[in-house]
Order: sequence, then C-alpha cells, then structure tokens
Amino acid sequence: MKKLIAVGAIALSAVALAGCNAAGNGGDPDAVTVGISMSTLENPFFGTVKDGAVAYADEEGLKTLVADAQNDTQKQLNDVQDLITKGADVIVLNPVEPESATPIVELANSRDIPVITVDRSSAGGEVASHIASDNVLGGELICEWLGEHLEGGEGKLAVLEGISGTSPELDRDKGCNQALEAFPGIEEVASQPADWDREKGYTVTQNILQANPGLDAVFGRNDLAALGAVEALQQAGKLADVTVISFDGIADALESIKAGELSATVVQDPILMGETAIDTAVALAAGEDVEKIQNLEVKVADADNIDEFLK
Repeated sequence: MKKLIAVGAIALSAVALAGCNAAGNGGDPDAVTVGISMSTLENPFFGTVKDGAVAYADEEGLKTLVADAQNDTQKQLNDVQDLITKGADVIVLNPVEPESATPIVELANSRDIPVITVDRSSAGGEVASHIASDNVLGGELICEWLGEHLEGGEGKLAVLEGISGTSPELDRDKGCNQALEAFPGIEEVASQPADWDREKGYTVTQNILQANPGLDAVFGRNDLAALGAVEALQQAGKLADVTVISFDGIADALESIKAGELSATVVQDPILMGETAIDTAVALAAGEDVEKIQNLEVKVADADNIDEFLK
C-alpha cells in the first residue's frame, strides 16, 4: 500500500506543479506549507502519525509547521490560529475532541484554508477529508478474535473506554458490539473511561477487578489503556487468567504480545496515515477533489503472527 501511496504522491506533485496557483503560492510546489496540529505528542501513536507526515513532506519538498495541543482544547485553537498566521496553506488536524474541533475548522473555513482531520473527526465545520483506520472494522475484528479465543465463546468482559464522543471510541465500540452479537455468552460486566491513558487504564482495571474478581477479558480501546490493564492484572496475579485485547499496534503493545502479556491488538499504520494526509494536502493545494472519507487497512496481531509485525 505504501508503494501505491508513493506513486500517488508523484502524480499529485505533478498536478501541484500545474495547479498550485489555486493555493495562491505562485505555482511553486515547494511553497506549499502544511500546518499540522496534533492532540498530543505524548501518545506514541499520534507522535508516529506526525513523524510519518513530516518525513514524507520533507521527501516531497513541502514545508510543515507542527503544533502539539497537549490535550488542551483552547491551546489547539490558538495553535491553529498561529499556523494560519505563519502561512499554512492546508491544516492537518488531529482534534483533542470533536466538539472543540468545530470552531477550529470553522476558523480555517473562514480563511478558505482546507482542513484534513486525522484519526479523530470534527463535529462541525467543513472538513475536506477525514483520514482514519477503519475503526468499525477493527473493533469487529478484535472482538470476533476475542469470542473465538475465550473458552466456549463465553466470559465476563470489562471495557476501558477512550475519550467520550471521539470517533475512534464510538466506531470501535460499534464494531465490537456487532461482533459480540455472535457470542451471546460474553457478558460485559463493566465499562469505564480510561481516556486512552496508561495510568488510568491501570487504575480503572484495579477498581474493576475489586468488583469483578472472576473477570475473563479486558478490551482496552487503545494500547496504552490496555498496557495499564496488563500491569494491574500482573500485580493482582491474574494476568494468566484474563485475555487482554486492544487497538493501535504501537511498539510497546507488539512487544507485550511477543512477551506473552497482551493477548492481541488491532494494528493500524500511523506512518501511512501521516503520508496519506500529506498526499491529500498536496491535492487540495492544487485545487483537486479528494475523497471525503479515507479508511485505511487494519489487521489483528496476536501470538501466532506477531513476528510479521515486529520485522
């Protein structure tokens, strides 16, 4: 798929050479500036998305401006204002929250600057393209995996939710619920917010274990929360009895699977996500039409195929 993206980038760059006047940069593709606003670079997944975008933009001769909102909605609005002031032709936005993204997108709209959302969507405003892994499919695949690996397709499940209202949280929940319809013996006994955070995943899992000592499975809606759950289960001496699944495919999660701790995770491709955002930015700067929704491939990694993902 990366080869296809690279070929597409060559074609898009050619279009940009002919059409960059539409972006007001005098027809010079090197003058295209992409403003990148990430919700938080402390999250290794988002950090890798940013790294993929910046490295790919450098290869294509594009300028990038990067801002880290540090999970602060007001800071993200201020950051994007600053990116616009500094001359961003396109904004790549990974929102802190969908509702708080609306005024950010509307600000860019008012300046005729296209917005691309990445991983998380915006509740309002005109977004030119949304790029994300297929979170519904990923949720379905990982919970189908769970049903097939729990003995008899039965057990007590706890869920560590992500940030409420975000598109990945909603879509992963939807996909999982669709899969679990085929496994009526799996009972969800707890569902609590862990906000994509490792420490919160640890604390929430401790609390859930106190109320549900016979727990059979934990679904951390991202790897960080799930790795926190692994720590809590290890401390309680229960990890061998509990199946822990998650979503993202960050390096720590893959190594945890290799070590026999985390059971399985949905692997996204954050590098490809960043590269796709840059390709889309080039097309928009050239005045080209782009797909409104771009869903990227996901796979499940477990003990049987983990070496494929650790190469």
